[in-house]
This record gives sequence, C-alpha cells and structure tokens, in this order.
Amino acid sequence: MKSLRVILISGLSGSGKTTAIKALEDIGFYCVDNLPILLLPKFLELCGQSGGKISKIAVVEDIRDAVSHPFPEREETDFFEDSRKIIEDLRKEGYPIEILFLDSSDPILMRRFSETRRQHPLALGGSILEGIRLEKERLEGVRDMANQVIDTSLFNVHELKEKIQQYVQEGSQGVHLTVTLLSFGYSFGVPYEADLLFDVRFLPNPYFVDELKRLRGDDPKVEEYILQWEETREFLTRTREFVRFLFPFYLRERRTHLTIAVGCTGGRHRSIVMVNRLAEMLRDEMAQKGMLLSVRHRDAERG
Repeated sequence: MKSLRVILISGLSGSGKTTAIKALEDIGFYCVDNLPILLLPKFLELCGQSGGKISKIAVVEDIRDAVSHPFPEREETDFFEDSRKIIEDLRKEGYPIEILFLDSSDPILMRRFSETRRQHPLALGGSILEGIRLEKERLEGVRDMANQVIDTSLFNVHELKEKIQQYVQEGSQGVHLTVTLLSFGYSFGVPYEADLLFDVRFLPNPYFVDELKRLRGDDPKVEEYILQWEETREFLTRTREFVRFLFPFYLRERRTHLTIAVGCTGGRHRSIVMVNRLAEMLRDEMAQKGMLLSVRHRDAERG
C-alpha cells in the first residue's frame, strides 16, 4: 500500500466542491482543482517521489473534465469508463484512493446558480434544471464508486467545511468504517446520502394512538408500543443479520462511511425506534471491530 492518502472529490456543479477543497487545504492537504483524470497516474507518481514532503493529496474532478475532454469525438460515457478504469488500476497499484462525492437537491442547486448568476456547464442553450439533470445522469457511475456521498442541501459553507474535515480526520485515525444510522420521514423526501434504505411504514403507526401521537420515537411509551409486535422484532433481527453480512464487503471495497436510512411516514415514531434499537444491537460488536457508529434523526423535530 502506498503511503500517500489520496481523496478524489467529485460531484454536482454547485454542490460545494470549492468549499471541500479549501477545507482540505486548511488541514494540510496538497490540493489540485480540476486535474484531468488522465493525468492523475503521472501526478501521483511525481508526488510519490517527493521524499515524503507530500503525503496527503486532494484532487477535484467534475463535469468540466468531460466537457473539455481532448478527444471530443468520443462519448462522455467513454470518458467516465476511462475514469473508472484509471481509478481501479491505481487502486491495484496500491494507491488508497477515496472518492468523496458531493450531491444536492435540484431546488437547492437551482437557487445557488441563481444567486451566484453562474452558468451551469451543461446548460448550454438550455435551462439550468436541464443541465442539472443531465449532469446527474453523466455522474451516476462516479457516484456509485464513491466511498462517501454527502448531501450538501442543508449545509451552509461553515457546516460543510466541518463535515468534510470530520470525514477526513475519522479516516486518518485508522477507523475501518463509520456507520450512520439515519431515521427520516418519507413525507420530507428520501435522504440522498443513504446507501441502504429500509421502509418501516408496514409497522403499526403510533400516530393513530391519541396518547402517543405527539410523542417522539425515543419516548419509552412509543418504543413499548412499537416493540410489542412480532413483525417489529422479526424485522430488527433480520436487518441486524443482513447488515452484519454486508459489513465485510463494504470494507473490502475500502468504504470508510456507510449510511443506513430507516424511514416511516413522518420520521417521528417508527423510524426513530428502529434506528435506536438497531444501534443498541450493533454498537458493541462494531466497537470491537474498530468501527464507529453514529445515530441521527433527521426529521424528529418536524411537524
């Protein structure tokens, strides 16, 4: 394994890649914005010859790299296949390349482009929304390869910087895998950052029980109501075993972060109970294996 740490930042235009690269620069990374992926192998080779002076590298790749491809007669899909092959070959050579992909919702991206009066790189002669959707299609393959996907929709600049630096510092501490258990409500949209998604709307809903309706899922009364059902206990057992089965494969792919999302209708009752209980079932075992576990309830305070 090479001694370099290499983070490849990709994602949608307007999702915060400039903020990400500045955040990494602030904590000692040697950063290059929009380096053509075809030059990445040679660039890493030269960095490896620095005698240890360069040990942490961050490189931004985005859709501009494909638009300005030196062989315009080739399709963009060919270019991204080249990217995939280059990254896979570098990993085989021992370069521990991490891909950090920044995502965001369409309305937020449109607002950002409107506020900054910037032109979307793929909106040539068309609308910003068309450019955003086309870019999502073209970057889908890169997103699938990512070690970590961060949805920046709800982050301001300072929060995103903190999130990026937290990701990097967790990885530098030798943590094999950080798992986030996330509860959410389908009424407020599926979380973009979810790697695994479970729908628990099939469970009896405390919302229709007057004494439980206004309580949250972390209230003992709500937990007792939901856990009384056989299908709840069966779901928890099967989900725990499924997740435990998957952990080694995510580690084999050098994933450093995994988000497991559990959703119910409003994100206040069933999903919270399921996430809290799964955390209890997995925490000790994960700690023994050097894995970190965090819990987040996205929609707990929403009406």
